[in-house]
Amino acid sequence: MTERIYIILTVFLSIPFTLFSQWQIMDREMDSLVTLGADYIYNVEFEKAEQTFNKVIEMNPTHPSGYFLKSMIWWWQMQLVGLRPALQERFLEDIDQVIEVCDNILDTNQYDLNGLFFKGGALGYRGRFYGQKKEWYDAASDGSSALEIMEKAYKTAPTNYDIMLGKGVYGYFAAAIPEKYPIVKPFMSFFPPGDKDIGLMQLEIAADKARYANVEAMVTLMQVYYNFENNYKKAYIWANKLFAMYPGNGYFHRYIGRIYVRQGKWDRIEEEWRNILIMCLDRKTGYNNLMAREACYYIGSALKRKGIYDLAIRYLEKVDEVSVHMDQEDSSFKSSAHLKMAEIYLNKGDMKKALDQYRTVLSIDEYNDSHEKARKAIKRLNK
Repeated sequence: MTERIYIILTVFLSIPFTLFSQWQIMDREMDSLVTLGADYIYNVEFEKAEQTFNKVIEMNPTHPSGYFLKSMIWWWQMQLVGLRPALQERFLEDIDQVIEVCDNILDTNQYDLNGLFFKGGALGYRGRFYGQKKEWYDAASDGSSALEIMEKAYKTAPTNYDIMLGKGVYGYFAAAIPEKYPIVKPFMSFFPPGDKDIGLMQLEIAADKARYANVEAMVTLMQVYYNFENNYKKAYIWANKLFAMYPGNGYFHRYIGRIYVRQGKWDRIEEEWRNILIMCLDRKTGYNNLMAREACYYIGSALKRKGIYDLAIRYLEKVDEVSVHMDQEDSSFKSSAHLKMAEIYLNKGDMKKALDQYRTVLSIDEYNDSHEKARKAIKRLNK
């Protein structure tokens, strides 16, 4: 079994579940299909992945691997394009199927590692899903169940660098999430306390030494340093390494672009987001309207900073145009694009168009204090 299988099995678990070296491998033909299908997922070839996992299920309908990996198809699509309702429905249906198959196994043998591994993984992913939706009670409930299963299996495989990933992610996030989202604190009574420093150390060890989980540890470190630690230098190291390993994966490419934004590297921002926009316009697999909208926003922002106002407006207007073709609610990019266009028109001395942009902001769902900014500007300009 190649390391890619284990990456796909563990990526983004809220309560990771790593028993890689103890996973009972299936027969050689199924193993080859699972490896191939996982490779398709990571290279965002989702139709091929689904066909492959359907074959795995046909070969052994009582084994949970095919059902679990099939659910990862919808998971990865959500990471790329957002939590669209149709993808949510497919993901939850397949996760329920995984849990049902695992329960049938565990009813016969409560220590079966296949049953424990895949049920723990399914609960972990579902908990992560609920966390993304900020449905904290459901996230905590699934996390608590997954942790219980992990501890049960941990007794069977108490020491290896791959398990260090699970311990590191749990240790870090059990401490970090309540700090970032105070509303979660009451739900953390479900869990033992965590330690961010120890968690980071364990993740670094896993990234360096784990046999199977090293890439997932890199992904986790990239996310941690970007989203929680605000250490963009370290986030870039991991994002750049991952994108070099998997250059077809737009998820890593987008992280590089966002890191440049956080670092304020404006020349690099424009260059990288132009590269991303080209991939989107070429309809390269893994690049989509969501990324194109973001690219237009950052390119427009960079041009505004240079004082190339007319061209900046053309890119910022594209944020609106792209949004029309998306089935998601108004985003922060749409609201922010209109605020930036208002500033440009003010700099150009066109008060009427600036007011029009501020009024448009008020018609869009509020993001942070966008409505307050627009109201203050309108009041100031009307004096």
